Order: sequence, then C-alpha cells, then structure tokens
Amino acid sequence: MLFSSPIFLFAFLPIVLAVYYGPLRSTRRGQNLFLLIASLFFYGWAEPAFALVMVGSILLNYSLGLWAAWLRRKKKSTVPAVAVAAVCNLSLLFVFKYLTFVLANLRSLGANVPLWDIVLPVGISFFTFQALSYVLDVARGDAPCQKNPLHVGLYIAFFPQLIAGPIVKYRTVTEQIQNRRETWEHFSQGCYRFLIGLGKKVLLSNQLAVIADAAFGTGGPDSVVMAWLGSLCYTLQIFFDFGGYSDMAIGLGKMFGFQFLENFRYPYLAASPSDFWKRWHISLSTWFRDYVYIPLGGNRKGKYRTILNMFLVWLLTGIWHGANWTFILWGLTWFVALACQRLLPDRNVCLPLWLRRVLTLLLVNATWVLFRADSVGDAFSFLGTMFLWNAPPLWSVQAGYYLAQNVVVLAAAALACAPTATWLRGRLAHLSAHNGLPALLNAWDALCAVATVCILLVSAAYLVKGTYNPFIYFNF
Repeated sequence: MLFSSPIFLFAFLPIVLAVYYGPLRSTRRGQNLFLLIASLFFYGWAEPAFALVMVGSILLNYSLGLWAAWLRRKKKSTVPAVAVAAVCNLSLLFVFKYLTFVLANLRSLGANVPLWDIVLPVGISFFTFQALSYVLDVARGDAPCQKNPLHVGLYIAFFPQLIAGPIVKYRTVTEQIQNRRETWEHFSQGCYRFLIGLGKKVLLSNQLAVIADAAFGTGGPDSVVMAWLGSLCYTLQIFFDFGGYSDMAIGLGKMFGFQFLENFRYPYLAASPSDFWKRWHISLSTWFRDYVYIPLGGNRKGKYRTILNMFLVWLLTGIWHGANWTFILWGLTWFVALACQRLLPDRNVCLPLWLRRVLTLLLVNATWVLFRADSVGDAFSFLGTMFLWNAPPLWSVQAGYYLAQNVVVLAAAALACAPTATWLRGRLAHLSAHNGLPALLNAWDALCAVATVCILLVSAAYLVKGTYNPFIYFNF
C-alpha cells in the first residue's frame, strides 16, 4: 500500500483517522495500540509475511533494549547488548537484501553456490536502522528504556515513516509516544503538508519518470540531448518521489500529533558537496554521523583517520541504498568528492554563488546516473553519451518529442526545487506591510488553499485513472 494509492487515500487513512479521533479520542493507550495494529496491517497489506518480520524485529529490539538498560543500571558495559543488536539487525538486513547479491557474485567467480530468490520486505533498510537506533539510544543513556513493548512497536512500525522514512531516531520521539498533543492547527498543517507531498509525487515525479525511464531503458539514450534530458528528469524525479514521500510522512505524523524532523531542505540549491548532504536525506546522513562517523572518531584523530572514517561511512551509505555495484560506486564517488572538499578547503570561495550551485548540481546529476543505471557498464555508457566520448548524435526525434510534451512539467519542477512560494509570500507580506494592503496576503493564502484542493483532485484523478505510479524507494 502506497500513500499515493486510492486504497490509502480513500479507505485506509480516513478509517484510521475516524477511529483515532472518534472512539479512541480520550485514551492514549488505546490510540497507540490502534496505530500499531493499523501500521502492521498497512505493512502486511501486499505480503502478510512481512508483518511477521516486523513483529520479530520489534520483539528482538525490545528485548535488547531491556538488556542494555539493565547493563546500565548495573554499571556494566553496554557493548555486549549493542554488539548483539548490530549483529542481529544487520544480519536480518543482509539476508533479505544482500544475500542474493553476494551469492550471484560468488557464482560469477566460479563458486558452486545456490542462488536464492528472496523477496525483499518493503522499507527494510529504514525500519532496521530505526530499530537499531532504539537500542543504541538506550545503551548510551540518550533515551529511557521502554517497558511497554507496544510503544517500541509503534516507534519502529508507525506507518507514516515506515517504508520511506524519514529515519526517526528514538530519542527525538520518545516523549511523543505518550505525551504528544493533537491540535487543529497541527492537523491542518499536516493535511497541507501531505497534499503538497502528494502533488510532488503524482503530478511531478510520476510524469518525469516516463522521460527518465525512456532514457535509461534498453539501449540507453539515442542522443546527447536525450541523455541530458533523461538524467535531469531522473534528478528531479528522485527528489520529488523521495521528497514527496517525506512531506507526506511529516504531514501524516502531524495529523496524529507527532513532530518529525525535516528530511530535505532544497538540496538542489546546494553550493558544495557537503552542503548538498546537509540538505538531502538529512535523517540518513545524521544517522551515519551519530552512530558510525562520530563513534569511529569523526574528525578528532587527525587528517588521515578522518579520511578513513569518511571512506567507511560512504562505503556503508552506498551499500545501504542497494545490492548493486552501482550503489557502491555511487557512495565512493561521493566519498571522493567530499574528501577533495575537505583536503582542499576554501578553493572555490572566490567563485560566485550561482556558479558553485551549478557545479554542485552537475556533480549531483552525474552521480544520479550511477544510482539509476542497471549496471556499472550501463552507467558509464550513459555518461559517455552525456559527455560525448561515445561520439553520439547531438539531437534526436525522441528528445524533441519529450521536450515538447513536457515543457510545462519541467518548468513546474524547476520552480518547485526552490522556495518559490515562500519567496512570493514574503514579497506580498512586505508589500502588505508597507502599502497597507492586507488583502494581498489574504488573497495569496486563499489562492494557496484553492491550489491545495486542486492538487488533491487532480492527483486523485490521475491515480483513479491508473496512471503510471512508480515508487523508487520500494527497493530500500
């Protein structure tokens, strides 16, 4: 079940909201239990066995949290609990996500090993990291141990952020599980945020996906322009797909009184590689920073140790994203870019801001080719077309067709990558304050409300019609 599916929009979500704010309005315990049951139902909708995997993860990490808390009370080292948590959670992730990849590579080297076809539970990388965060936070003393397993279950399985994040660290929501406040203001903000995310996913990402799939399909792009168009469309697609889902998750959380941290801050306006990763998938980068980079020593043990720590973090980041050499190469490419920035600081400060942003976006766009391609060979072939070393034709009929058919979508996507609406409202607020025209601001707010309703209606029409509705992060 996807957020951008009719069954979720018109059945699951309304029912959950009606029960949560209806008969369970006055009982927090009942609300939490109901949300956990609804979340397990949501997760097991397509494959009920996945819900059993989730329940197993909840019980395992609940028990390990109790052990870690007991060790702390006895003034003993929590390393054994942390080690077991890491081994168990990462083993679960390995079996489902990476075992087939490892066996396939061993077979390619001549090893006589069986090749198993293992179905990947949706969002396993997200909820595994979340579950591990619980044990780590308890072991560190950053958050209290939960005596109630249902609370641990709700933290790990809560459906808004279950399949695509943001990755919520336990210490940031522990109080909200029992003491959150639902208000009409938060609910309305949540609805607005959810619908904005829905529009990004259905009206932008899904349309851009058609062009990207055509460029990355069998045979690759047939011209330089098609290669650049396809790569740029995928760059926009993955942002509006993942960013849209994060918006929807944050909005859904607000509807139920939860406040999740932001996961994106206009990443395509970044002016450097490090700036990009302060803006893109913030919950993942901070997870690796807090639980891997800093425990390894961070930047406190000299230049060479810092570079080694960065290498390990980005190798793991690439592996986390998928069982393919393309993801590993993608992660190591970012390691090289970030290491160069650290070793050669302040070399680009003399460049104007717009140029630094353009150069960063070109780097991001090129790395997304590695991310999207089916193989390393396909990735280099695609890049070869983009940068002319394959001697491709400059123009093609296909490129012209997709450009002509999607100029409005491309323009809208470009505007949506920047805080255009916020800037316009700020200008109107300035005019209203200095010219005594409050009607301008009121008209803008009314227009935004109407636009939001239109997003819902048009998105629903696309979804009911059965329009193409891919989800990139299903594989994670």
